[in-house]
Amino acid sequence: MFDFNDAQQQMSPQGELIPDGVFSRVKLNVRPGGTNGAVPMDAKLLKSSDRSDALMLNCELTLLDGPYARRKFWQNFTVAGGRRDDKGDSIGWNIAKSSFRAMIDSATGLDPKDETPAACAKRKLEGLRQLDGIVFAARIMIEPKNDDYAASNRIANVVVPGDPEYAKVIAGQPVPPDPVNAAPRKSRADGGAAAPAWSQPQASAQGPAVSPEAKPAASIPQWLNS
Repeated sequence: MFDFNDAQQQMSPQGELIPDGVFSRVKLNVRPGGTNGAVPMDAKLLKSSDRSDALMLNCELTLLDGPYARRKFWQNFTVAGGRRDDKGDSIGWNIAKSSFRAMIDSATGLDPKDETPAACAKRKLEGLRQLDGIVFAARIMIEPKNDDYAASNRIANVVVPGDPEYAKVIAGQPVPPDPVNAAPRKSRADGGAAAPAWSQPQASAQGPAVSPEAKPAASIPQWLNS
């Protein structure tokens, strides 16, 4: 006899989007794209754009909690090249750095405003490959379709310590969705979450240079999800 009572309920139909504004812990896995990164650890890690000189970290993101647990979506983070600001810096890389910083803060429970030496040390990685496997709290959105792409899921914002939802989301507890594309959009005065100032793109060195002789040496920092 086969008892199917302990089986998980079937997943949503393939291609159905995760609803706008869902909160969950998310696990990030990097999908190597065949192009070398800036350091030996990132050999063959990056994905080259077919539209520009941009290099991207191609990520698979898996929800870990709630009714959409095990659902996946995919997102590219530009780490070099692409559009540039008036200082010549890669706009995509500045945005990606802010996202990666927030992921580390969320995964480790760091206060985003903590600039102590210990906190700063945790925000330093030997390579982008060390982000593979990181688990953090996030709010998911639906990116509307445009002339080039169908509608898709992506990270609306990483939920960090200090955000009202952080403790529950990181503990895997249910949090009501907060749709990003709901009309009218929430303002800060209405209680909507405002992005902290440090998460805005900052001028920095242009994205990582590509190393032609990179060799992999991956190891996930033990503190990343401790």
